[in-house]
Amino acid sequence: MAVVAIIGRPNVGKSTLFNRITRSRKAIVDDLPGVTRDRLYEHTEWENKRFLLVDTAGIVSDTGANPSIEKEIQEQVRFAIEEASVIIFLSDVRTGLHPQDKEIIKELRKLNKPLFLAVNKVDNPKYELMLSEFYETGVENIYPISATHGYGVDELMDSVVASLQDQDETFGKTDDDSVRIAVVGRPNVGKSTLVNRLAGTPRVVVSEIPGTTRDSVDVEIRTPNKRYIFVDTAGIRRKGRVREKIEKISIIKALESIERADLAVLLIDATEGPSDQDLHIGGYIQKRYRACIIGVNKWDLVQKDRSYTKFLMDDVKRRFKFLSFAPIIAMSAETGKNINKIFPAVGSIYKQYKTRIGTGLLNRTFQQILNKHHPPQRGGRELKFYYITQPSIKPPTFVIFCNRPDDVHFSYERYLTNQLRKSFSLDKTPIRLIFRGRKETENER
Repeated sequence: MAVVAIIGRPNVGKSTLFNRITRSRKAIVDDLPGVTRDRLYEHTEWENKRFLLVDTAGIVSDTGANPSIEKEIQEQVRFAIEEASVIIFLSDVRTGLHPQDKEIIKELRKLNKPLFLAVNKVDNPKYELMLSEFYETGVENIYPISATHGYGVDELMDSVVASLQDQDETFGKTDDDSVRIAVVGRPNVGKSTLVNRLAGTPRVVVSEIPGTTRDSVDVEIRTPNKRYIFVDTAGIRRKGRVREKIEKISIIKALESIERADLAVLLIDATEGPSDQDLHIGGYIQKRYRACIIGVNKWDLVQKDRSYTKFLMDDVKRRFKFLSFAPIIAMSAETGKNINKIFPAVGSIYKQYKTRIGTGLLNRTFQQILNKHHPPQRGGRELKFYYITQPSIKPPTFVIFCNRPDDVHFSYERYLTNQLRKSFSLDKTPIRLIFRGRKETENER
């Protein structure tokens, strides 16, 4: 699929333009320069032409206070330029033609790729008079736009899609059986390293400094039989430790990624063991009925201490008892240890996650479960169950009709859940039970 990359210096409006073109709010937008760090991709369509749009970090010449991170960020921009079919270079009319813009455009023209110069923040007629200096760049295609208000964006994108060569438009279309996986956890547990390891390429910025990832970044990985979308997310801290506006937005996006995912990979730092915050994240996954893998990362740093690793795994099982359906994988994203276990685990989990059971078989089995252990009486009144249906999958959701749904004790609900798991081999997926009231008929009395 054709790739269109938005390139430019920091704070010229690249993420705003990205959101405008994709008709989304996927990219975090803020007046603070340097908010975008990773390559952010989105499949989009313009005038019936599908392409992959890429938002990138601002190109800078100064490495600033964190040279190691900045080097990685600029490497991400370079990757985006290399893979792009078409480049939109974005400038800011209010700052004029910056000397660095001239140098960048000079290098981009050497690539012999379609290059469009969009001059942003032209939201007042007086700014159009300031466009003449941009023709010094030698770029023929210059478009005054306002990414915030939409002015000129249609003309820009009509020209961009007209320049795209015919590509395979089937690639990247969302199919019903693609699996969306959110990689979540506290800051600095190795989420980006894991995603890069799975992708086999440095798709996201990795640093030992917590909080490096800000956007939730989708990374598509295809095997011969399946399409996976791994979502690298920002580290989720406790509320009391979240101060910056940008970090708050990042955490909200991380939680939204769990909402939109089929499955979450919850990473835990093996050197520290499960923390209360890990449990809070696990609780969020449980309440959203998402399938889950618990990854105990940085295993290479602790594996020589047998007594500690045994204690660690026992502690993880004990503290995450509420996610008893989640497989636990001891792994090292850094070295690749046991990473090959993730795809088979995802496959078996997803198969259960989308299980649908026929109504006849479901009710026969449900009756056997009831006969094995009758529901207890509440307040001297008998609790009667009539029948069960499965209205939806992802996760398997069962509606149970009974005479008094409010009187179903949590212990009996747990019994029914465990029996349904056992009867239909649903040991690796969350199950949702919904109790609904219904009056008994003459035949049922």
